[in-house]
Amino acid sequence: MNSFTYDYPVKNYFGEGAVDQALDAEMEGMGATVLLAYGGGSVKRTGVYDHVVEKLTGAGKRVVDFAGIMPNPTYEKCQEGAALAHEEQVDFILAVGGGSVFDCCKVVSAQAMLDEDIETFEHVDGKMPSSFIPMGCIVTLSGTGAEQNNGAVITNEETHVKGAHLGAIPMWAALDPALTLTVPHAQFMSGAFDTLSHCMESYFGSPRGRNVTDDINLAIQRNVIRNMWIIADDDQNLDARSELVYDSAMAENGVLKIGKSTDFQAHMIQHQYGAYTHTNHGMGLAVIHPALYRHLAPEAPAQFARWAREVWDVDAKGKDDLTVALEGIDRLQTFIGEMGLPTSFAEMGSDASDETLHKVADTCVLTGGCAKNAGLKQAIERVLKLKVIDLKTDPQLMGALGAAEYARQKGMAR
Repeated sequence: MNSFTYDYPVKNYFGEGAVDQALDAEMEGMGATVLLAYGGGSVKRTGVYDHVVEKLTGAGKRVVDFAGIMPNPTYEKCQEGAALAHEEQVDFILAVGGGSVFDCCKVVSAQAMLDEDIETFEHVDGKMPSSFIPMGCIVTLSGTGAEQNNGAVITNEETHVKGAHLGAIPMWAALDPALTLTVPHAQFMSGAFDTLSHCMESYFGSPRGRNVTDDINLAIQRNVIRNMWIIADDDQNLDARSELVYDSAMAENGVLKIGKSTDFQAHMIQHQYGAYTHTNHGMGLAVIHPALYRHLAPEAPAQFARWAREVWDVDAKGKDDLTVALEGIDRLQTFIGEMGLPTSFAEMGSDASDETLHKVADTCVLTGGCAKNAGLKQAIERVLKLKVIDLKTDPQLMGALGAAEYARQKGMAR
């Protein structure tokens, strides 16, 4: 393992009644004016909004609404929230929802305390904000784990870049699994796959040898898969939802990254694909992962083979590591389909034109922990096209992949 320092500041309230428990415990420290941030109408339709407002106003707080935070939050929306927070002299930000709401509020928290534009401040000047409006999170949609850290993914619609910002780290998070029943089944499963993706992206970083962080990671991956199966059969199962909510937190509270240089190349691809197409994050990852991993597995066959054996129960007897690895990737793709998630951009109904895929590949960030960087930008475009082109009729792709890999994928669909 690499050397590390680990410190974890987010206080988590987990389980039935977590929202009231958190608000009762934290109310005194929230100041006089609270910015209540949320996305669409579901928070109001389900009664969550009214309950939270009643708790806040009952404690004498002035509530300022910041509504309409969209999936894939935009830089413009962050600036709107920061201006509102500054104008209303907000003391605390209470974010209710999922990763999009939380990410937006992290940037709002930092931008409201800065005179400079935060994108220039961070990405041009190379500085990090040090003053923030304190914030807390009420989780109604799990999967991103965004309530556990200070990272934010924001879409700049002018530049078509969906990129990382560093904002506030939440002081606390309330995770009541029952609140996830307020979102549609497909949205919850998309979030659960995002959790699995976070785990895989951390595992497939370096170092690639066996270590305690990866042992924990593989156990969580198995837990995610088992409980997604339960939810697929019984959508209302709160025990399984509880496991998945905590899996989501574990995947992004730093534990699975200790001593690792993580991969997250699939996320970087999806971020840019999402910037151009505004598609669902978890569903985009479901399409990208198998295709990307077939490209990466030959570079780290032992690491992929261990994952295939321990997560997907692939029988390795008499097989070399790459064969085992590719069988594990096949099982991942099968699982994705069985969970009702898309396995192609065509299923998503999203733009997969040559022009868009070229732009995605050209603007995608390459990550240091990825098993293969050489020629990856060109390979990303080819990998994305695997999801929209019939391999059987594309000799150029056959040459790019190699004859053996091409033959293995023949007929593996769009």
